[in-house]
Amino acid sequence: MVRMNVLADALKSINNAEKRGKRQVLIRPCSKVIVRFLTVMMKHGYIGEFEIIDDHRAGKIVVNLTGRLNKCGVISPRFDVQLKDLEKWQNNLLPSRQFGHSATRHLGPRTGACHCHA
Repeated sequence: MVRMNVLADALKSINNAEKRGKRQVLIRPCSKVIVRFLTVMMKHGYIGEFEIIDDHRAGKIVVNLTGRLNKCGVISPRFDVQLKDLEKWQNNLLPSRQFGHSATRHLGPRTGACHCHA
């Protein structure tokens, strides 16, 4: 069976492990998008460090959880949002003012760059 959205699967497994009170979670398969997103989450303190395990297949990631994560998820389908409309989308998606982060990927000169907005 083919996975349609590996980032959504990874974030769902992180959410489930966080709700159960686990300290670590194993994510597979590994992809560049997941690694970039986990780096952004680690930079903001929502997760601890993570380790990429190369098993000569799709790879695995072991993520250390800190217990600071309430909820994370993917907005599906992926909408095309212009820069002038970004603040309006954030107001609709984030739970309240000055609470939460939204990470966006943009296509441009640096294809696939991930930015986090508060």
